[in-house]
Amino acid sequence: MELRPYQQEARQSIQTQWSDGVQRTLLVLPTGCGKTIVFSKVIEDRVRLGERVLVLAHRSELLDQASDKLEKSTGLKTATEKADQTSIGSWYRVVVGSVQTMMREKRLQQFDKDFFDTIIIDEAHHCLSDSYQRVLQYFEQANVLGVTATPDRGDMRNLGSYFESLAYEYTLPKAIKAGFLSPIKAMTIPLQINLSAVGQQAGDFKTQDLGTALDPYLDSIAAEMWKVASDRKIVVFLPLVKTSQKFTEILNRFGFKATEVNGESQDRAEVLADFDAGKYNVLCNSMLLTEGWDCPSVDCVVVLRPTKVRSLYSQMVGRGTRLFPGKTELLLLDFLWHTERHELCHPAHLIAENEEIAKAMTKQIEEAGIPLDLETVEKQAAEDVIAQREEALAKQLEEMKRRKRALVDPLQFEMSIQAEDLSSYVPSFGWEMAPPSDAQVKTLEKLGIMPDQVDNVGKATKLLERLDKRRTEGLTTPKQIRFLEQRGFEHVGTWSFDSAKRLIDRIAGNGWRVPEGINPQEYR
Repeated sequence: MELRPYQQEARQSIQTQWSDGVQRTLLVLPTGCGKTIVFSKVIEDRVRLGERVLVLAHRSELLDQASDKLEKSTGLKTATEKADQTSIGSWYRVVVGSVQTMMREKRLQQFDKDFFDTIIIDEAHHCLSDSYQRVLQYFEQANVLGVTATPDRGDMRNLGSYFESLAYEYTLPKAIKAGFLSPIKAMTIPLQINLSAVGQQAGDFKTQDLGTALDPYLDSIAAEMWKVASDRKIVVFLPLVKTSQKFTEILNRFGFKATEVNGESQDRAEVLADFDAGKYNVLCNSMLLTEGWDCPSVDCVVVLRPTKVRSLYSQMVGRGTRLFPGKTELLLLDFLWHTERHELCHPAHLIAENEEIAKAMTKQIEEAGIPLDLETVEKQAAEDVIAQREEALAKQLEEMKRRKRALVDPLQFEMSIQAEDLSSYVPSFGWEMAPPSDAQVKTLEKLGIMPDQVDNVGKATKLLERLDKRRTEGLTTPKQIRFLEQRGFEHVGTWSFDSAKRLIDRIAGNGWRVPEGINPQEYR
């Protein structure tokens, strides 16, 4: 089997990491980009070196998929560690193992600690759990490859506590541009769904609360789906089995050919095969199909399980990003979710570089009322954000210029009032070395001193004391000094407040020009 260019690059990068002494490394590939094929080829490389390899996953479907793809792409057969199946005594050099089985002390003790040279973790964002860590710590000498779909920054930060490097990452936009994944069009259905009463648990929304919050809107959602996606092959993700079953009934009343699968479905394989064959055009599930299931003909995904976790959102959307003959794009339906905090994943988060661009994209999609291509929207939003940043920067620079025109540099003030003790001040005590307080900064600016150049609390204190003393003695203010010294007058800091005021009034009365007959350099 010939690998795609990025798959070959990934394969080589992983081997380089291990040969350079990096023991635990990550591969990040979007759903549909052949991560199983890549790690199958990596396994083949390691077996050729005489190594034993363990593929570790938390679901039977992932283990079966790994075993099947490995044999098809490399010819290597596998032994299994799951429930009552064991690899002990097998001559196969690759073992696919259920983490729930492998984590048991009795099971682990059957293996020497150096039995496996390499461990592959499918869906690596799960690997920080106690069950995975128990297995990984037992075989602590093995090289480890974690494979995951595009994680969010939170995932990367957490995964970084175990993995030492990111061997290779291929992004969703790159895959779409190169023609390896389907383009995505996003559309926001103009239906407001209130989630403000939904609680949170383990960093995401509580599924029980989500089910309750969704219930009143299910008929309206079905009606909107009928308007825009009645001719499409749809997967719907919902928070609860009972919500999934109820929504399936509603969809069928509207004219869809809908079916539902859940963890208890006895006929799950049959239902999935029927959906694949076209007997049904909508498949509802309660988060069962986020991993280990592929149906490339799906061309519409409806996420009715709002989430704050980008990796989970990517997995749901990934069920529809694979290519299929006659499929032009994936339609991704979003809703006007109302939450107290704006932390929800939207279609924009699949490709946006940062939250600022994601917000601009989400706004465009919400206002459009029609499906929009995500890449096109991202390009426009990025340009808009840059333009807004430039505009904000220009305003900031103008404000800084305005402040500079109105404020006196501390050094200029010190020289003007001939205060050697201030200009040569060096803090002596710890408390003096701290940055000026917010109150000091505001007061200095209010009194006409540019606070940016005052870098410690001791200097700020001395300046404020001197300003207060000068006010009591009736001497010029910093603003008077600034105004008159800009026009060439000298040592204005030694003048009285009243004489400076009289001169400024004369200048103002002369159209803000120095009156004839007054020589600024000689004026006292």
